[in-house]
Amino acid sequence: MTEPLISLKNVRKIYRTGGREFLAVSDVTIDIGVGEMVSLVGPSGCGKTTVLKILAGLHEADGGTARIGTESIPFEPGRDVGMVFQQALLLKWRRILDNVVLPAEILGLPVKASRERARDLLSMVGLSGFEDKYPHELSGGMQQRAAIARALVHDPKLILMDEPFGALDALTRERMNLEMLRIWQESGKTIVFVTHSIQEAVFLGSRCAVLTSGPARMADTFTIDLPHPRTVDLKTTETFGQYTKRIYNLLGFA
Repeated sequence: MTEPLISLKNVRKIYRTGGREFLAVSDVTIDIGVGEMVSLVGPSGCGKTTVLKILAGLHEADGGTARIGTESIPFEPGRDVGMVFQQALLLKWRRILDNVVLPAEILGLPVKASRERARDLLSMVGLSGFEDKYPHELSGGMQQRAAIARALVHDPKLILMDEPFGALDALTRERMNLEMLRIWQESGKTIVFVTHSIQEAVFLGSRCAVLTSGPARMADTFTIDLPHPRTVDLKTTETFGQYTKRIYNLLGFA
């Protein structure tokens, strides 16, 4: 790997509430290169979201080092990071185009160019023609597509996704997985995708990072050498099954 975009070394995080300490992340080390889609997988409550918040600059690590490029984390949140959450969190009183362009407005980016980019991104995520709709007029999957476009509108270096398809029904989730791969390839962005679905982690990732039960510790990171474009048929192959078995073993299911 060339110089990594993200570098976490021996990162730990302690939450302090009511005079007590809770170790959420004990030891996480990983380098992520430009243009990778890294799946971060582990049990619910193991600390995956905490790692993501450290990457976003929302939490400060209590040990180790964390960097994006040459910049130490935490930093002032801004242009370098876009986030997609489990819920789309679209503002119900704003039309879809206005929701997508919101980060650019907050950052004070040029209005005309930002709206043109928002339209292009909506087209890329399959929402051309829905610019003037309100969130309640879109399905859950369509709202998440809009949220992905919103995360890309200010052209960040890094996209952080926190179980973005976890609230969708199974069939919609499968379709969104396929869409996510297409969007990743077309955008060329570096993405960290948090999930507790082992199959989703293997299907989406160019690499996979496995966290143990909390407090989070990096059990392993490995390349997922599966062909692109990926289709649902891939999930029935022996190679796909070997990757999922590897994760099960790391999580103590062997």
